[in-house]
Amino acid sequence: MSFRTPENARSLILDDVRGAQKMLSGVARCTPLEGSRHLTRLVGAPVHLKCENLQRTGSFKLRGAYIRIAGLRPEERAAGVVAASAGNHAQGVALASSLLGVRSTVFMPVGAPLPKVAATREYGAEVRLHGQVVDETLAAAQEYARDTGAVFIHPFDHPDVIAGQGTVGLEILEQCPEVRTIVVGVGGGGLAAGIAVAVKALRPDVRIVGVQAAGAACYPPSLAAGRPVSLAALQTMADGIKVGRPGDVPFAIVDELVDEVRTVSEDELSSALLLCLERAKLVVEPAGASPVAALLSRPESFAGPVVAVLSGGNVDPLLMQRTLRHGMAAAGRYLSLRLRLTDRPGALAQLLGTLSVLDANVVDVGHTRAGPQLGLTEVEVELQLETKGPKHCAEVREALRDAGYAVVP
Repeated sequence: MSFRTPENARSLILDDVRGAQKMLSGVARCTPLEGSRHLTRLVGAPVHLKCENLQRTGSFKLRGAYIRIAGLRPEERAAGVVAASAGNHAQGVALASSLLGVRSTVFMPVGAPLPKVAATREYGAEVRLHGQVVDETLAAAQEYARDTGAVFIHPFDHPDVIAGQGTVGLEILEQCPEVRTIVVGVGGGGLAAGIAVAVKALRPDVRIVGVQAAGAACYPPSLAAGRPVSLAALQTMADGIKVGRPGDVPFAIVDELVDEVRTVSEDELSSALLLCLERAKLVVEPAGASPVAALLSRPESFAGPVVAVLSGGNVDPLLMQRTLRHGMAAAGRYLSLRLRLTDRPGALAQLLGTLSVLDANVVDVGHTRAGPQLGLTEVEVELQLETKGPKHCAEVREALRDAGYAVVP
């Protein structure tokens, strides 16, 4: 069944989301709600994490993809489905199609992380690599749909998809009836719109806060203009919410029902991902960590109990490595320094001995003997240090200067 057509999408109602919940029984997991003592102390009220990173395929996307494909007519199913995605939507469509016995083709960018490509294939989709950016991949998928008759499954701009994502909101109300604020990452807006439809119908007093990466924040200018507008450039590590234009269908819902859309920086995203890993023992991708980033940024502005939706955990290991290092630097626990030393035997060993006394862990050392900026008897050493926080970083810098080392700006 199809709940609503795009033309009357704003008529999406609670019964549609409840219908989706019934259809998803035995398909999508009711993901756990985990308390966070650290965030609770920070906010001054209970904070819970809705762990959609533990959903099948590693994100909430299965919910909407399954409802959309399940609603196709028999002749549409026979033609197969096609999607374009760099990761989460691809896997959701692949698994949903397999469960429903529908042939799926998924277009992914040439540079898509190999683990995501492999997972999409393992869930049963035919994967075609095309384009360097998602826009090129999207165009190829839409052309394939026109040529073959396959049904294009949009990641967020369809009422059935939004109804499926809205089941996250129903679960939150069941698991935390006293919730006062729900914080959710926003890309195209499907998840936020679905949660808003479900929650506002039952608890209009609950505040819903959307979060976007500052380098890919299409909703603030769109909300200001009263219509979806496109961004000229996108720059963020959070691929899951890296969307240049809101979907027409979710935009109308977000505009009416979501109370606020905030932005977070790359440093805040990195720090949030690190916190999820260290404190909550949860692997979360940058997009999934965006609600936690918002809590870290302005903890005093959230009324509790708060539920932060961790929308996904499909993070490429190489990106995870870079992001964790960035997060440690943002938290003042990772210090990069360049120093000038006299080029003599034992100088480097003496420097490392000084750092050992300062209890700074040396992660990496670079040693340059020649360069236009160096004197005849100088060498430059680049150090990557693991420290205990901002105060320790300042102590290390000061102690090195006191020991006579020239710290290069």
